[in-house]
Amino acid sequence: MSNLDKQSALSKALKLNTVQKPRNYKLFIILFIALLIAGFAIKLLFFKNNEDKTARFETAQIKHGDLTVAVTATGKLEPVTQVDIGIEVSGTVAEIKADFNQHVTAGQVLATLDLRIFDAKVKQSQGLLDQAKAKLIDAQATISEKKQALEFMRKARILSGGQLPAKQDIVTAEANLKRAHAQEKLIKASISQAEGQLKLDQTNLIKASIRTPINGIVLDRKIEKGQTVAASLQTPVMFTVAENLTEMELHVDADEADVGKIKMGQPASFTVDAYPDKNFPAKISEIRYAPQTVNGVVTYETILLVNNADLLLRPGMTATAEVVVNKLQNVLLVPSAALRFTPPNKKDKKTEPTFLDKLLPRGPRPTSGNKKTGKAKEKKSSPKIWILEQNKPREVKVKVGLSDGEMTEVQSEQLKEGMQVIVDTESSPK
Repeated sequence: MSNLDKQSALSKALKLNTVQKPRNYKLFIILFIALLIAGFAIKLLFFKNNEDKTARFETAQIKHGDLTVAVTATGKLEPVTQVDIGIEVSGTVAEIKADFNQHVTAGQVLATLDLRIFDAKVKQSQGLLDQAKAKLIDAQATISEKKQALEFMRKARILSGGQLPAKQDIVTAEANLKRAHAQEKLIKASISQAEGQLKLDQTNLIKASIRTPINGIVLDRKIEKGQTVAASLQTPVMFTVAENLTEMELHVDADEADVGKIKMGQPASFTVDAYPDKNFPAKISEIRYAPQTVNGVVTYETILLVNNADLLLRPGMTATAEVVVNKLQNVLLVPSAALRFTPPNKKDKKTEPTFLDKLLPRGPRPTSGNKKTGKAKEKKSSPKIWILEQNKPREVKVKVGLSDGEMTEVQSEQLKEGMQVIVDTESSPK
């Protein structure tokens, strides 16, 4: 076999001269991707806006029950009678005779200042008064002497036929008598002044002993032994005494929206942080007319009487009071959230633009419908709730009564106990 025949046979064996047809795998992949894109585009163009969303509602059951309407306010406990005892004189505290929580009686000495200075001033004033009184005796004796001398001179002149003594001597005697009377008046004035100074010093001596004006208990003591008290500019408070802690007052701030609901004598209850599980009874005794404005909020101070026979409550405790203003029995109740519920409107929903919308231009939106909607919103709508029937909301107009914040009294002939009222909604794709 020649060399050419050998090469030809080898080429046939290896299929080097065979023409191979190209495979179309890449074309199939490109066509498949194109079909997927076309299907997705068709879905965006024709089926997106047809997707329906079904609203899933949260409901509650309409029921009959009792409703208690109450007004809540916060404040602090205070004694019915509380006196801040101060002092009007300055000095050094020498002795303290009363302490915290001690029961005291009216007139009892609570503390004393150093009395030596006050005693010295009383003695000094007493000495000046005694000195003035002695001068008065001397002045009165002088008057008596001048008066007798003048009378003697007048008789002598009459007996002498007007010759003796001389007229000038009689004028001088009369002037001396008037001077003696004037001196008497000056001394009497100094006596009055000395008596006034003596009374002032005696009063200061009494005030140097701090006394309680009422029976009660010492709530606070603000002085210590050896402390210097200066009363020149203002009266310093040294003790605070409460008359009776078995009866106290709760001062709360009632909001202006609630003050018209509360009345004198209404029952109330309150709690304090010290006893969170215990309700204390109280009764409204006073509603003051003076407004109090804090951060733009107007309140009126309301006072509640509290019985504290067990002495659990203490002055200054923060209390949260609840005043019962009305009680209703066996009325139709719905959650307050049902009155605020409004079902979603499909026309008002904003849908995303489709693929075709993005490609094609759109004209301006009409504004006439918005104006009508705005006018409709301006009209005040009557209260209504929405009842769920066959998974569809139905509007029911109601007459709203009292509310405690969570539940509200409603009246309607279309409502019955056991109906499901819609309180909220949650949209999810079907």
